[in-house]
Amino acid sequence: MGTNLLLNLGIILIITKTFGILTRRIHLPQVVGALFAGIVLGPAFLGIIRPDELFETLAELGVILLMFTAGLETDFKQLRQALKPSILIAVLGVILPLAGGLMLMLCFGGSIQESFFIGVILTATSVSITVETLKELGKFKTKSGATILGAAVIDDILGVICLSVMLGISGGALSIADVAFIIFKIMLFFIFAAICGLAAFKLFEYLSSKWGMVRRISVFGLAFCFLMSYLAELFGVAAITGAYIAGLVLCNSKAEKYIEEKSTVLSFLFFSPIFFVSVGLKTSFAGFDGRTILFAVLLFAVAVITKIVGCGLGAKISSYTSHESLQVGVGMISRGEVAIIVASIGMAAGFIDSVYFSGLIIAVIATTLITPILLKLVFNEKSTPPA
Repeated sequence: MGTNLLLNLGIILIITKTFGILTRRIHLPQVVGALFAGIVLGPAFLGIIRPDELFETLAELGVILLMFTAGLETDFKQLRQALKPSILIAVLGVILPLAGGLMLMLCFGGSIQESFFIGVILTATSVSITVETLKELGKFKTKSGATILGAAVIDDILGVICLSVMLGISGGALSIADVAFIIFKIMLFFIFAAICGLAAFKLFEYLSSKWGMVRRISVFGLAFCFLMSYLAELFGVAAITGAYIAGLVLCNSKAEKYIEEKSTVLSFLFFSPIFFVSVGLKTSFAGFDGRTILFAVLLFAVAVITKIVGCGLGAKISSYTSHESLQVGVGMISRGEVAIIVASIGMAAGFIDSVYFSGLIIAVIATTLITPILLKLVFNEKSTPPA
């Protein structure tokens, strides 16, 4: 471990907390301050922090822990009730951004392949920022909060399928059988997760009764989180989905409160600040010109509008009130690290011209920054009853 890493970690923890306090004083969620801290420390401004492979690994652990604690805090009954509308919300929340991104890129002279991939990037949803914001606002266990989480999991599955299809088309080797196999693997993961989850739930109930609330219970809980994250990636699903399911399995167990308390401390003290800063660090204004700025602004507008309209429409059709529909739509705006990863894959595969890549990253970061602010506006005390 280099001394630079130790210095960077010290700077990150101090700056993120300082920025978080400042944003809270102006009545914004602290996560906004953490994201701005990353932008200030990164190449966009000071250029103090240069992330390496170890730093990115710590950031990935941060988002995994964040989603695990989100699963632990979920109201399972409410999530189950929101499952059906979540499917419709996720489907419309994929179709509209896909079409919007495709049409915008075509207007900028992009090829069908390039335009389709921009659309695929816009289908992604990074719910981790939304989760942290709702926790801060005390609105995590609401009807809209449960629906956002359910829709985000389904959105992740649809996004994996779209990305796999796109990569297969680029190689000219994807058949209907290949697409069917991808879907089969995803279905197999959820079946396997249900079996493992049932066994794990019974095991934790037994251990809790035998030992009581001791530290080894939280250690086993964290191990279960990492194993489920590993299995998710093994089956072609995002690791954060596996982490969320692990938390969901334990959310009704006797040990839930104890595991959640220990995991939250670990996440809050160290890993989550690194994750939020890592998102901000990806902001760079290198190579910007008038056309790139115009592309970034229009892409940002399309990204925000299509998620609000698509997901909000799905919620409205599912008999949610207009305000609840707006809450769901806003909660699905953030693209965050998910879209950045997909964009990087596209850049490496030659789908995206380098001229537009910087504009794309800026638009993605902007959706991540605007989401907590908009959530603060639509989830206010007067309009959102507790679950």
